[in-house]
Amino acid sequence: MAGGPVSWETKKQDTVALSTVEAEFMAFSRATTQALWLLKYFEEIGLLVTRPITIHADNNGAIAISTNDKNHRRTKYIDVWHHFVKERTKADEVNFKYIPSASNMADFLTKPLPRDAIQRTITILDLGPQNLGAAVQGEC
Repeated sequence: MAGGPVSWETKKQDTVALSTVEAEFMAFSRATTQALWLLKYFEEIGLLVTRPITIHADNNGAIAISTNDKNHRRTKYIDVWHHFVKERTKADEVNFKYIPSASNMADFLTKPLPRDAIQRTITILDLGPQNLGAAVQGEC
C-alpha cells in the first residue's frame, strides 16, 4: 500500500503437495484469505479499495488453475478447501497477476538465491549500506 508491503507471512503448508503448481495453488488460498481479510478491514476503517485485489504470483500453472472452472486429473488431489480461490476469482474479488521470478521481491524471503539476485533485491528495496543496518534493526 502506497508503495510498501502491507502483510507478509511464512507458514509450513498443512498438506503435502505433489508438484510446484499444486504447492503454489495451495499458497494462493492463504493469500486469498489474507487479501479478503484486508479488504474487509480497509472497508471497516473507511478506505476505498479497488476490486479485484491483485495478488502477484510467479507460477503460470497455478494462475491458470485459479481461473479454470474445470477440474482435471492434475487438480483432483488438491484439498477441496483450496478451490475457494476459484470462487473468489470468479466473483472478481481477487485476481492473480504473473510476475517473473527475477522481479519477485519476496523470493529472497523464501529460498536461497545467488548473489546477483540478492543484490538486485537490495537495490529494488533501497536497502543500501545506509539503510541496511536500520532495516536489520527493524527501524525501516
